[in-house]
Amino acid sequence: MSGSGHLLEIQRRMAAAVMHPLTRAETMPRRRRDGTSNLTEAEAIIRPNDRLTAFERLEIYNRQYWFRLYSSFEEDFPGLESILGREKFDVLMRAYLTDRPSESFSLRNLGSRLQSWLGTHPQYIEPHVTLALDMVSLEWAHIEAFDSEECPRIGPEALAGIGEDSVLHLQPYIRLLALSYPVDDLLIQVRSEAGSSTSAANNASASRKRRHVRRVAALAPRTIWLAVHRHENSVWYKPLDEEEFRLLSALLAGKTLGTAVDECFSASAIPEEQRPAWLQEAFAAWAALGWITSETGRSDLKGTA
Repeated sequence: MSGSGHLLEIQRRMAAAVMHPLTRAETMPRRRRDGTSNLTEAEAIIRPNDRLTAFERLEIYNRQYWFRLYSSFEEDFPGLESILGREKFDVLMRAYLTDRPSESFSLRNLGSRLQSWLGTHPQYIEPHVTLALDMVSLEWAHIEAFDSEECPRIGPEALAGIGEDSVLHLQPYIRLLALSYPVDDLLIQVRSEAGSSTSAANNASASRKRRHVRRVAALAPRTIWLAVHRHENSVWYKPLDEEEFRLLSALLAGKTLGTAVDECFSASAIPEEQRPAWLQEAFAAWAALGWITSETGRSDLKGTA
């Protein structure tokens, strides 16, 4: 085997050892699920020193890798943790990361498959399945809105010249959500409970989070339309009415303005004579927020509905 081939083989074996899930006691298992001995692998790819065996040295990397994943996942989904509680959240986190290991160079993508995974593993979020799924949708939309591309805004002259055959583009960072619970308010409250270095303050914060969750969980489900967007480098949650949601969804789908307007008002209670003024006001607000652009984003991402 060539030198480069030997190095690649060592890198692959090292990655397999480091990325293998920890035991329940947060240690590196002596034997992997496929039967490979980590004791033997450690001796083959890493040297001991005067304080640690080869296995103990390899275990340090294994634990550091997983503790970093845990930390990132917790930072991304504090709202979900508040709904489930710490113990159930830990069980879900370990199950998800074991079943859907990181495949990206960036920890930003760690939770990208969580919503679809929970759709087939609802037992981890019972009894608040819908509430938890709403929260995951919002927290992932928050991540995408924060770091997605921003395109140049459309100018007043171009906006004034649009017609029913025009195809308008929205900023790639906009995400549209149809929810059943006001998880936007809940997430804002949860994030405001930053905690403290003292156990008493942390306990009080945890108690307030549980009260917030109980209050929202007790509400009767109702459809809530929300736009998650970025403004001045901060992520915002903008409530929408149904007509706004329909129109923006149609525009995100690449439909012409005329078709989008027809879909917007297809089941609307807004009187026909008031619709031109409503459209003018809506587009003025979206233009002021910088939502309308003359370009499509390189990522070609659509809204999440």
